[in-house]
Formats: sequence, C-alpha cells, structure tokens
Amino acid sequence: MTPYSKSTVSVHTNSYYAASAVGMRDYPCLADSESCDVCVIGGGYTGLSTALNLSERGFDSVVLEANKVGWGASGRNGGQLGAGLNWSQKELESEFGYDRASQFWDLCKQAKQEVIHRIEQHRIDCDFKRGVLAAAVTQKAAKVYREQVDHLRKNYSYDSIRYIESTEIQEMLGTDKYLAGMLDTSSGHLHPLNLAIGLANAVVDANARIYENSAMSGYKKNKNGYVVTTEKGEEVHTKYIVFACNAYIGRASPTISRFIMPFTSYIIATEPLSENVAHRINRDDVAVFDSRFCLDYYRLSSDRRLLFGGAEKYLPTDPGDIKSMVRPRVLYLYPELRDTKIDYAWGGRIAATMNRLPSVGRIDGNVYYAQGFSGHGVALTNIVGKILAQAIAGSAENFDVFASIPHKGFTGGRYLRWPIHILTMLFFSLRDKLDVRFGGNR
Repeated sequence: MTPYSKSTVSVHTNSYYAASAVGMRDYPCLADSESCDVCVIGGGYTGLSTALNLSERGFDSVVLEANKVGWGASGRNGGQLGAGLNWSQKELESEFGYDRASQFWDLCKQAKQEVIHRIEQHRIDCDFKRGVLAAAVTQKAAKVYREQVDHLRKNYSYDSIRYIESTEIQEMLGTDKYLAGMLDTSSGHLHPLNLAIGLANAVVDANARIYENSAMSGYKKNKNGYVVTTEKGEEVHTKYIVFACNAYIGRASPTISRFIMPFTSYIIATEPLSENVAHRINRDDVAVFDSRFCLDYYRLSSDRRLLFGGAEKYLPTDPGDIKSMVRPRVLYLYPELRDTKIDYAWGGRIAATMNRLPSVGRIDGNVYYAQGFSGHGVALTNIVGKILAQAIAGSAENFDVFASIPHKGFTGGRYLRWPIHILTMLFFSLRDKLDVRFGGNR
C-alpha cells in the first residue's frame, strides 16, 4: 500500500471554508492496482461515511476521489444540519402511509444524531451550534408552518420545534420581511469542509484508503466482482461498488445519473461583522432558510461573518460575478449592510431528484448508489453512508426504506433535459416572486 504523502491534486474552490479549514491532509493519487472489498467512488460525506462505517464492520475499502476530499458539495454547502426531508410529514403520510412516513422520520432523526456523534467521537473541529429557523415569507407559508409544528409535536413527540410569531422572528432576525417561523433547537449548523476533513481523518485512522486526484473512468463486471478503472489507467478490483458522486457523477453511470439534475447554488461570506451588528441580524446565532422554492439560506460563521446563500443557476456554466448575484438578496433583508465588504464568493453543485426525495438503490448486482439529497445533504448523506454499509454487511432493512421511494428519470434525454428543467425552474422562480408580492394568498 502506498503511504500517505503530499500529492498534486485539484485545489479547493476559493471559499471561506477552504480559507478557514482545519487539519486538511493530502492523500496520494492511486499509483498501482488495488484490491478491496468495497470501492467507494467519491470523497464527500456519503463516500466517507460509507467507508468509515464499512471499516467499523470489518470491511476493507478504498475511496476514489477525483479531486480533493470534500471538494464538491460537502465542502461548499450552507452548513445546515436540519430535520426531515423536503416533503412535510403530512405529505409523506399521504403518499406513503403513516408507517413508512414514520420510518423516514426516524431515519432523519438518526441522521442528525449520527453527525453529532461523529463530531464528538472524532473530536472534529467544525464549529457546531444548535438552532435552525425556517422563515415564512408569505401568510400561506406561515399557516403551513403552524400546522407542521402542531403535527410534529402531536404525532411524532418532537418537542424541540416551536412556532415563531411575526414579532419574535423580526426581533430574532432584525428584518420585517418574515411573517412567522419554525425554530428547531435539535438541529444545527457547522463548518461543512471541516466536517468532511474530520470524517476523512477518521476513515484513514480506521485503516481504509483514500486516493485523491484519482477519477474513475468506468467499471466492468467479472467472475470475482468488478474492476474499477481510473482515468490514469490504474485499477481497483472489488466485490462491491458504491457510487457516492451526487451532482458530480457526470457520465460515470447513465443508469444512475438520469435520476438527478445538477444545479448550482452560490454563497458569499462578508467581512467579520461587529458584535452589535451580528446580534441585530441574528440574535440567537441560528441557521436560517426561507419558505420559497428557490430559497435563501444564511447563518453566521464562528468569526461573525454573514454566510449567505441563494441565487441558484441551472445552466452548467459559471456566472461572471457571484457577488453581484447574491448581494441584492442580502440587501433586500439587510439594507444596512450596503457598505459591508464581501470577502469570499463561491458556488457548488447540488443534485435534485424529480420529486426532491433522495435516490438510493442498487444496480448490476452489487453496485450501490446514493444521490439527489436536494439540499438536505449534510444530515442525510451521513446516515445513508451508514445504511449502505449495513446493506453491504447483510442488513438491508433501513436501505429498503429509502430504496422504496419511486423515482422517474428527468425527461428530455442528454440534450433536452437542461432546457426543460430550466423552464421549469424559471416557472417556480416567478411563482416565488408573485407569492411574495401577493402574500401567498392568490
């Protein structure tokens, strides 16, 4: 086995997270053929969690990362560790029945607990703090939030969530743009890249191998399992494969990638705010997201920077000026920040499914995959990694819960799926604007 050493790999995007990363290590490029029980494709949360849980179960695993650990969404996201799925529990009950909806809820609760457990177990320095606040921008959303809180407290004994009236949310966030909210004190927020770095360190400490700058080019089945090939020609001989690429899967597996649509979300980080300003715009230091389909999300960093995300883009090209895209959304809420300097601006790709529920499954015998977390990836990826390891070890009960979610591939094929999706998202964006203008009561 090649020892871990300095290697030449793609650098992280110029984000606040990369600039404030703690404990980052360089892992080697795969230089010789390897054999293992499980080859994991992707060095983000899903892949790292899978490899860590496999090692704890006695499996020998190799992680192939095309760039650096946490290079994708795991090192660029909004850092919100939230509860549940994109659908409310009432919606899940209506579609899947109460028993299956309860299983989803239990696994989502375990997802948060899994992340917090790993942070504590491996002493990961990722600035974890409690509190996530959903903010209603319309009266319709405020009504839905009140109903959700009542439903969760009554039917799921979820007492860590409460409804926030308009006066209180405006005091909490220092803006009059929100009409109500839901505060979940068992959820939280963190430094996402530092979480990925800490998980990678734990993976290596558990005797799994991570190879960076080792992009997969394909795989084929043989009598002993599979042969995974890399772009530089090296091979990994394995009994199982786990695709943990999410939005960056590209053409590695058309069978899997047809279920997701990648899009890009952008985040800015301001200069450090004064203590008074930080307290005024986020009194309780919680993570915030709003009720729109094309939502804004934001929080304060440990050094009191405003980390503000939104301004989604659906074309597979980079914009010219991220700061000018995101700044107006900040100033809509906080015009007093007009002269505040923006120190960092970056984007990252997110994968959404057609129904906005995670896509988890198995193809070609023992090829597993998990993707399409649709903005809920910090929690879900970590529990799904554990579930994939359980399934490979022979216990597929939890895997079957997520695998039971039906998914349709995006229409339009390779060339038309983007135009069709862009038109759909433009419709939702227009609906958001009309909802805000007319109060969501049209």
